[in-house]
Amino acid sequence: MAQAKAKEQLFHWEGKNKEGNVVKGRQSGPSEAIVKAKLRQQGITPTTVKKQAAPKAARGKAITPLDIAIFSRQLATMMKAGVPLVQSFEITSRGHENPSMRQLLETIQADIEGGKSLTEALAAHPKYFDDLYVNLVESGEKSGALETMLDKIAIYKEKTEALRKKIKKALTYPSIVVLVAIIVTGILLYFVVPQFESLFQGFGADLPAFTRMVIDMSEWLQAYWWIVIGSVVIFSVVVGYINRTSATFRWYRDKVMLKLPVVGMIIHKATVARFARTLSTMFAAGVPLVEALESVAKASGNLIYQDAILTMRDEVSTGQQLQKAMEDTGMFPNMAVQMIAIGEESGSLDSMSEKVADFYEGEVDDLVDNLSTMLEPLIMAILGILVGGLVVAMYLPIFQMGAVV
Repeated sequence: MAQAKAKEQLFHWEGKNKEGNVVKGRQSGPSEAIVKAKLRQQGITPTTVKKQAAPKAARGKAITPLDIAIFSRQLATMMKAGVPLVQSFEITSRGHENPSMRQLLETIQADIEGGKSLTEALAAHPKYFDDLYVNLVESGEKSGALETMLDKIAIYKEKTEALRKKIKKALTYPSIVVLVAIIVTGILLYFVVPQFESLFQGFGADLPAFTRMVIDMSEWLQAYWWIVIGSVVIFSVVVGYINRTSATFRWYRDKVMLKLPVVGMIIHKATVARFARTLSTMFAAGVPLVEALESVAKASGNLIYQDAILTMRDEVSTGQQLQKAMEDTGMFPNMAVQMIAIGEESGSLDSMSEKVADFYEGEVDDLVDNLSTMLEPLIMAILGILVGGLVVAMYLPIFQMGAVV
Protein backbone atom coordinates (compact mmCIF):
# COMPACT_ATOMS: atom_id res chain seq x y z
CA MET A 1 0.00 0.00 0.00
CA ALA A 2 2.75 2.45 1.02
CA GLN A 3 4.77 1.41 -2.01
CA ALA A 4 1.85 2.23 -4.38
CA LYS A 5 1.49 5.69 -2.88
CA ALA A 6 5.18 6.35 -3.30
CA LYS A 7 4.92 5.66 -7.06
CA GLU A 8 1.94 7.92 -7.72
CA GLN A 9 2.31 10.32 -10.65
CA LEU A 10 0.41 13.43 -11.70
CA PHE A 11 -1.62 13.16 -14.94
CA HIS A 12 -3.27 15.81 -17.10
CA TRP A 13 -6.57 14.61 -18.53
CA GLU A 14 -9.28 15.75 -20.90
CA GLY A 15 -12.70 14.19 -21.44
CA LYS A 16 -16.46 14.64 -21.46
CA ASN A 17 -18.84 14.73 -18.50
CA LYS A 18 -22.38 13.28 -18.34
CA GLU A 19 -23.80 16.34 -20.10
CA GLY A 20 -21.38 15.91 -23.00
CA ASN A 21 -19.35 18.99 -22.14
CA VAL A 22 -15.57 18.95 -22.58
CA VAL A 23 -13.79 19.10 -19.23
CA LYS A 24 -10.15 18.82 -18.25
CA GLY A 25 -8.03 18.77 -15.13
CA ARG A 26 -5.37 16.86 -13.19
CA GLN A 27 -5.51 13.58 -11.33
CA SER A 28 -2.88 11.64 -9.40
CA GLY A 29 -2.49 7.87 -9.62
CA PRO A 30 0.05 5.08 -9.99
CA SER A 31 -0.80 4.47 -13.67
CA GLU A 32 -2.75 5.84 -16.60
CA ALA A 33 -5.28 2.97 -16.44
CA ILE A 34 -6.12 3.65 -12.78
CA VAL A 35 -6.51 7.37 -13.47
CA LYS A 36 -8.96 6.56 -16.29
CA ALA A 37 -10.89 4.27 -13.92
CA LYS A 38 -11.09 7.03 -11.30
CA LEU A 39 -12.40 9.48 -13.90
CA ARG A 40 -15.09 7.04 -15.07
CA GLN A 41 -16.21 6.64 -11.44
CA GLN A 42 -16.72 10.42 -11.40
CA GLY A 43 -18.90 10.22 -14.53
CA ILE A 44 -16.20 11.48 -16.86
CA THR A 45 -15.30 9.73 -20.13
CA PRO A 46 -11.57 10.40 -20.62
CA THR A 47 -10.29 11.10 -24.13
CA THR A 48 -6.71 12.05 -23.27
CA VAL A 49 -4.60 11.16 -20.21
CA LYS A 50 -0.96 12.27 -20.19
CA LYS A 51 1.60 11.97 -17.43
CA GLN A 52 3.12 15.27 -16.32
CA ALA A 53 6.91 15.19 -16.52
CA ALA A 54 8.67 16.19 -13.31
CA PRO A 55 10.67 19.39 -13.71
CA LYS A 56 14.42 18.75 -13.74
CA ALA A 57 15.00 21.31 -11.02
CA ALA A 58 12.50 19.50 -8.79
CA ARG A 59 14.78 16.49 -8.58
CA GLY A 60 17.64 18.51 -7.16
CA LYS A 61 15.95 20.77 -4.61
CA ALA A 62 14.49 19.26 -1.47
CA ILE A 63 11.36 20.51 0.26
CA THR A 64 12.29 22.08 3.59
CA PRO A 65 10.23 22.66 6.75
CA LEU A 66 10.35 26.36 5.88
CA ASP A 67 8.59 25.62 2.57
CA ILE A 68 5.81 23.85 4.49
CA ALA A 69 5.57 26.74 6.97
CA ILE A 70 5.28 29.31 4.15
CA PHE A 71 2.68 27.19 2.37
CA SER A 72 0.66 26.88 5.60
CA ARG A 73 0.58 30.66 6.04
CA GLN A 74 -0.34 31.27 2.38
CA LEU A 75 -3.14 28.70 2.45
CA ALA A 76 -4.48 30.03 5.76
CA THR A 77 -4.48 33.61 4.44
CA MET A 78 -6.33 32.72 1.24
CA MET A 79 -8.88 30.50 2.98
CA LYS A 80 -9.61 33.28 5.50
CA ALA A 81 -10.10 35.64 2.55
CA GLY A 82 -12.78 33.31 1.16
CA VAL A 83 -10.76 31.85 -1.74
CA PRO A 84 -11.97 28.28 -2.53
CA LEU A 85 -9.62 25.47 -1.51
CA VAL A 86 -8.72 24.23 -5.02
CA GLN A 87 -8.10 27.77 -6.25
CA SER A 88 -5.98 28.46 -3.16
CA PHE A 89 -3.75 25.51 -4.04
CA GLU A 90 -3.50 26.66 -7.65
CA ILE A 91 -2.45 30.19 -6.65
CA THR A 92 0.02 28.91 -4.04
CA SER A 93 1.66 26.36 -6.33
CA ARG A 94 2.09 28.83 -9.20
CA GLY A 95 3.74 31.39 -6.95
CA HIS A 96 6.13 29.00 -5.21
CA GLU A 97 9.83 29.33 -6.07
CA ASN A 98 10.75 25.73 -5.19
CA PRO A 99 9.86 23.44 -8.16
CA SER A 100 9.65 20.39 -5.87
CA MET A 101 7.16 22.17 -3.62
CA ARG A 102 5.21 23.33 -6.66
CA GLN A 103 4.91 19.77 -7.91
CA LEU A 104 3.83 18.55 -4.46
CA LEU A 105 1.07 21.17 -4.28
CA GLU A 106 -0.11 20.31 -7.79
CA THR A 107 -0.37 16.64 -6.79
CA ILE A 108 -2.39 17.52 -3.68
CA GLN A 109 -4.61 19.82 -5.75
CA ALA A 110 -5.25 17.00 -8.22
CA ASP A 111 -6.24 14.67 -5.39
CA ILE A 112 -8.70 17.24 -4.04
CA GLU A 113 -10.14 17.79 -7.52
CA GLY A 114 -10.49 14.00 -7.76
CA GLY A 115 -12.76 13.93 -4.71
CA LYS A 116 -10.38 13.47 -1.80
CA SER A 117 -10.65 15.60 1.31
CA LEU A 118 -7.77 17.90 2.25
CA THR A 119 -6.93 15.52 5.10
CA GLU A 120 -6.67 12.53 2.76
CA ALA A 121 -4.65 14.49 0.21
CA LEU A 122 -2.13 15.65 2.82
CA ALA A 123 -1.94 12.24 4.51
CA ALA A 124 -0.67 10.75 1.23
CA HIS A 125 2.58 12.69 1.80
CA PRO A 126 3.70 11.82 5.36
CA LYS A 127 7.27 12.92 4.61
CA TYR A 128 6.10 16.55 4.52
CA PHE A 129 2.85 16.48 6.54
CA ASP A 130 3.23 14.52 9.78
CA ASP A 131 0.45 13.04 11.91
CA LEU A 132 0.15 16.24 13.93
CA TYR A 133 -0.40 18.38 10.83
CA VAL A 134 -2.90 15.94 9.33
CA ASN A 135 -4.82 15.53 12.62
CA LEU A 136 -5.20 19.29 12.99
CA VAL A 137 -6.50 19.64 9.42
CA GLU A 138 -8.90 16.75 10.00
CA SER A 139 -10.18 18.44 13.16
CA GLY A 140 -10.75 21.66 11.21
CA GLU A 141 -12.63 19.87 8.44
CA LYS A 142 -14.85 17.97 10.87
CA SER A 143 -15.69 21.06 12.92
CA GLY A 144 -16.38 23.21 9.85
CA ALA A 145 -13.71 25.69 10.93
CA LEU A 146 -10.96 24.81 8.46
CA GLU A 147 -9.98 28.47 7.93
CA THR A 148 -9.47 29.02 11.65
CA MET A 149 -7.55 25.76 12.06
CA LEU A 150 -5.31 26.52 9.09
CA ASP A 151 -4.47 29.85 10.71
CA LYS A 152 -3.51 28.04 13.94
CA ILE A 153 -1.43 25.54 11.96
CA ALA A 154 0.35 28.40 10.17
CA ILE A 155 1.19 30.09 13.48
CA TYR A 156 2.35 26.76 14.92
CA LYS A 157 4.60 25.98 11.93
CA GLU A 158 6.09 29.50 11.92
CA LYS A 159 6.83 29.41 15.64
CA THR A 160 8.31 25.90 15.63
CA GLU A 161 10.44 26.64 12.55
CA ALA A 162 11.76 29.84 14.15
CA LEU A 163 12.57 27.86 17.31
CA ARG A 164 14.33 25.17 15.29
CA LYS A 165 16.51 27.81 13.64
CA LYS A 166 17.49 29.23 17.03
CA ILE A 167 18.55 25.81 18.29
CA LYS A 168 20.50 25.22 15.09
CA LYS A 169 22.23 28.54 15.55
CA ALA A 170 23.10 27.68 19.14
CA LEU A 171 24.63 24.34 18.08
CA THR A 172 26.36 25.64 14.95
CA TYR A 173 28.26 28.50 16.57
CA PRO A 174 30.40 26.36 18.95
CA SER A 175 31.00 23.87 16.13
CA ILE A 176 32.36 26.65 13.91
CA VAL A 177 34.68 27.81 16.71
CA VAL A 178 36.19 24.33 17.03
CA LEU A 179 36.41 23.87 13.25
CA VAL A 180 38.17 27.21 12.70
CA ALA A 181 40.64 26.44 15.49
CA ILE A 182 41.47 23.04 13.97
CA ILE A 183 41.88 24.46 10.44
CA VAL A 184 44.13 27.33 11.57
CA THR A 185 46.29 24.95 13.61
CA GLY A 186 46.56 22.52 10.69
CA ILE A 187 47.61 25.29 8.27
CA LEU A 188 50.29 26.55 10.64
CA LEU A 189 51.65 23.06 11.31
CA TYR A 190 51.68 22.04 7.64
CA PHE A 191 52.90 25.22 5.93
CA VAL A 192 54.50 27.59 8.48
CA VAL A 193 56.37 25.37 10.95
CA PRO A 194 58.46 23.60 8.22
CA GLN A 195 59.91 27.01 7.23
CA PHE A 196 61.24 27.49 10.75
CA GLU A 197 62.47 23.90 10.91
CA SER A 198 64.83 24.44 7.98
CA LEU A 199 66.12 27.56 9.72
CA PHE A 200 66.76 25.72 13.00
CA GLN A 201 68.80 22.99 11.29
CA GLY A 202 71.73 25.43 10.91
CA PHE A 203 71.80 26.33 14.61
CA GLY A 204 73.81 23.28 15.62
CA ALA A 205 72.22 23.27 19.08
CA ASP A 206 69.50 21.32 20.85
CA LEU A 207 66.05 22.81 20.43
CA PRO A 208 63.76 23.51 23.43
CA ALA A 209 61.38 20.66 24.27
CA PHE A 210 58.31 22.74 23.37
CA THR A 211 59.76 23.62 19.96
CA ARG A 212 60.80 20.01 19.33
CA MET A 213 57.27 18.81 20.16
CA VAL A 214 55.69 21.26 17.68
CA ILE A 215 58.17 20.26 14.94
CA ASP A 216 57.45 16.57 15.56
CA MET A 217 53.72 17.28 15.23
CA SER A 218 54.37 19.14 11.96
CA GLU A 219 56.48 16.30 10.55
CA TRP A 220 53.83 13.74 11.49
CA LEU A 221 51.06 15.81 9.85
CA GLN A 222 53.08 16.21 6.64
CA ALA A 223 53.72 12.46 6.47
CA TYR A 224 50.27 11.22 7.52
CA TRP A 225 47.85 14.01 6.57
CA TRP A 226 45.80 11.47 4.62
CA ILE A 227 45.20 9.51 7.84
CA VAL A 228 43.79 12.63 9.50
CA ILE A 229 41.45 13.43 6.60
CA GLY A 230 40.46 9.77 6.13
CA SER A 231 39.71 9.37 9.85
CA VAL A 232 37.52 12.48 9.85
CA VAL A 233 35.58 11.28 6.79
CA ILE A 234 35.15 7.73 8.12
CA PHE A 235 34.13 8.99 11.57
CA SER A 236 31.54 11.36 10.05
CA VAL A 237 30.07 8.63 7.84
CA VAL A 238 29.93 6.06 10.65
CA VAL A 239 28.39 8.46 13.17
CA GLY A 240 25.86 9.64 10.55
CA TYR A 241 24.87 6.05 9.77
CA ILE A 242 24.54 5.08 13.43
CA ASN A 243 22.54 8.24 14.09
CA ARG A 244 20.08 7.32 11.32
CA THR A 245 19.72 3.65 12.24
CA SER A 246 20.10 3.41 16.03
CA ALA A 247 17.41 4.78 18.34
CA THR A 248 19.63 3.94 21.34
CA PHE A 249 22.42 6.13 19.96
CA ARG A 250 20.00 9.01 19.38
CA TRP A 251 18.64 8.62 22.92
CA TYR A 252 22.12 8.91 24.45
CA ARG A 253 22.97 11.74 22.03
CA ASP A 254 19.92 13.71 23.21
CA LYS A 255 20.80 12.97 26.83
CA VAL A 256 24.34 14.30 26.38
CA MET A 257 23.07 17.39 24.56
CA LEU A 258 20.81 18.26 27.48
CA LYS A 259 23.82 18.20 29.84
CA LEU A 260 26.02 20.54 27.81
CA PRO A 261 26.71 23.93 29.42
CA VAL A 262 24.56 26.78 28.04
CA VAL A 263 23.59 24.79 24.93
CA GLY A 264 21.87 22.19 27.13
CA MET A 265 19.84 24.93 28.82
CA ILE A 266 18.81 26.28 25.40
CA ILE A 267 17.64 22.82 24.32
CA HIS A 268 15.74 22.35 27.62
CA LYS A 269 13.84 25.62 27.27
CA ALA A 270 13.26 25.17 23.54
CA THR A 271 11.78 21.70 24.11
CA VAL A 272 9.48 23.02 26.85
CA ALA A 273 8.38 25.81 24.48
CA ARG A 274 7.72 23.30 21.70
CA PHE A 275 5.79 21.07 24.13
CA ALA A 276 3.59 23.97 25.24
CA ARG A 277 3.06 25.30 21.70
CA THR A 278 2.03 21.90 20.34
CA LEU A 279 -0.22 21.17 23.33
CA SER A 280 -1.94 24.55 22.95
CA THR A 281 -2.58 24.01 19.24
CA MET A 282 -3.86 20.45 19.68
CA PHE A 283 -6.09 21.29 22.64
CA ALA A 284 -7.53 24.34 20.88
CA ALA A 285 -8.43 22.04 17.98
CA GLY A 286 -10.56 19.95 20.32
CA VAL A 287 -8.22 16.95 20.39
CA PRO A 288 -8.62 14.93 23.63
CA LEU A 289 -5.73 15.45 26.07
CA VAL A 290 -4.45 11.86 26.00
CA GLU A 291 -4.42 11.80 22.20
CA ALA A 292 -2.88 15.29 22.12
CA LEU A 293 -0.02 14.22 24.40
CA GLU A 294 0.89 11.42 22.01
CA SER A 295 1.24 13.92 19.17
CA VAL A 296 3.09 16.33 21.46
CA ALA A 297 5.60 13.58 22.34
CA LYS A 298 6.37 12.93 18.67
CA ALA A 299 6.83 16.66 18.03
CA SER A 300 9.09 17.27 21.04
CA GLY A 301 12.30 16.87 19.04
CA ASN A 302 14.15 15.19 21.92
CA LEU A 303 13.90 11.50 22.80
CA ILE A 304 14.39 12.11 26.52
CA TYR A 305 11.44 14.48 26.60
CA GLN A 306 9.50 12.19 24.28
CA ASP A 307 9.77 9.34 26.80
CA ALA A 308 8.79 11.70 29.62
CA ILE A 309 5.71 12.97 27.74
CA LEU A 310 4.61 9.43 26.86
CA THR A 311 4.87 8.58 30.57
CA MET A 312 2.72 11.64 31.28
CA ARG A 313 0.18 10.41 28.72
CA ASP A 314 -0.04 7.06 30.49
CA GLU A 315 -0.57 8.77 33.87
CA VAL A 316 -3.19 11.17 32.48
CA SER A 317 -5.07 8.26 30.88
CA THR A 318 -5.49 6.75 34.37
CA GLY A 319 -7.00 9.97 35.77
CA GLN A 320 -3.87 11.83 36.90
CA GLN A 321 -3.83 15.62 36.49
CA LEU A 322 -1.53 16.90 33.76
CA GLN A 323 0.38 19.24 36.05
CA LYS A 324 1.04 16.39 38.52
CA ALA A 325 2.22 14.13 35.69
CA MET A 326 4.56 16.91 34.49
CA GLU A 327 5.92 17.37 38.00
CA ASP A 328 6.56 13.63 38.39
CA THR A 329 8.86 13.55 35.33
CA GLY A 330 11.22 16.15 36.81
CA MET A 331 11.82 17.47 33.28
CA PHE A 332 9.72 20.64 33.38
CA PRO A 333 10.49 23.96 35.13
CA ASN A 334 8.31 24.78 38.12
CA MET A 335 6.92 27.86 36.40
CA ALA A 336 5.68 25.80 33.44
CA VAL A 337 4.09 23.25 35.78
CA GLN A 338 2.31 25.94 37.81
CA MET A 339 0.97 27.75 34.73
CA ILE A 340 -0.35 24.47 33.31
CA ALA A 341 -1.98 23.79 36.70
CA ILE A 342 -3.73 27.18 36.53
CA GLY A 343 -4.87 26.40 32.99
CA GLU A 344 -6.32 23.05 34.08
CA GLU A 345 -8.17 24.54 37.02
CA SER A 346 -9.58 27.48 35.04
CA GLY A 347 -10.46 25.44 31.93
CA SER A 348 -8.13 27.52 29.75
CA LEU A 349 -5.35 25.00 29.14
CA ASP A 350 -4.89 26.06 25.50
CA SER A 351 -4.39 29.77 26.22
CA MET A 352 -2.20 29.11 29.27
CA SER A 353 -0.04 26.66 27.28
CA GLU A 354 0.36 29.34 24.64
CA LYS A 355 1.59 31.78 27.28
CA VAL A 356 4.10 29.17 28.49
CA ALA A 357 5.32 28.73 24.91
CA ASP A 358 5.68 32.50 24.40
CA PHE A 359 7.64 32.87 27.64
CA TYR A 360 10.13 30.08 26.96
CA GLU A 361 10.57 31.08 23.32
CA GLY A 362 11.62 34.49 24.66
CA GLU A 363 14.00 32.75 27.06
CA VAL A 364 15.56 30.85 24.17
CA ASP A 365 16.02 34.14 22.27
CA ASP A 366 17.91 35.64 25.21
CA LEU A 367 20.06 32.54 25.73
CA VAL A 368 21.04 32.33 22.05
CA ASP A 369 21.99 36.02 22.06
CA ASN A 370 24.01 35.53 25.25
CA LEU A 371 25.73 32.49 23.76
CA SER A 372 26.81 34.53 20.76
CA THR A 373 28.15 37.27 23.05
CA MET A 374 30.03 34.73 25.20
CA LEU A 375 31.57 32.91 22.26
CA GLU A 376 33.08 35.97 20.58
CA PRO A 377 35.82 36.44 23.24
CA LEU A 378 36.13 32.66 23.52
CA ILE A 379 36.95 32.43 19.81
CA MET A 380 39.62 35.06 20.22
CA ALA A 381 41.03 33.30 23.27
CA ILE A 382 41.19 29.86 21.60
CA LEU A 383 42.75 31.19 18.42
CA GLY A 384 45.12 33.35 20.47
CA ILE A 385 46.32 30.40 22.52
CA LEU A 386 46.79 28.15 19.49
CA VAL A 387 48.46 30.71 17.23
CA GLY A 388 50.37 32.32 20.08
CA GLY A 389 51.58 28.95 21.33
CA LEU A 390 52.91 28.00 17.90
CA VAL A 391 54.58 31.40 17.46
CA VAL A 392 56.27 31.11 20.87
CA ALA A 393 57.43 27.58 20.05
CA MET A 394 59.03 28.77 16.79
CA TYR A 395 60.69 31.87 18.24
CA LEU A 396 61.85 30.26 21.51
CA PRO A 397 65.19 29.04 20.05
CA ILE A 398 65.83 32.52 18.63
CA PHE A 399 65.12 34.10 22.02
CA GLN A 400 67.51 31.64 23.71
CA MET A 401 70.27 32.44 21.23
CA GLY A 402 69.81 36.14 21.90
CA ALA A 403 70.09 35.53 25.64
CA VAL A 404 73.35 33.60 25.18
CA VAL A 405 74.85 36.33 23.03
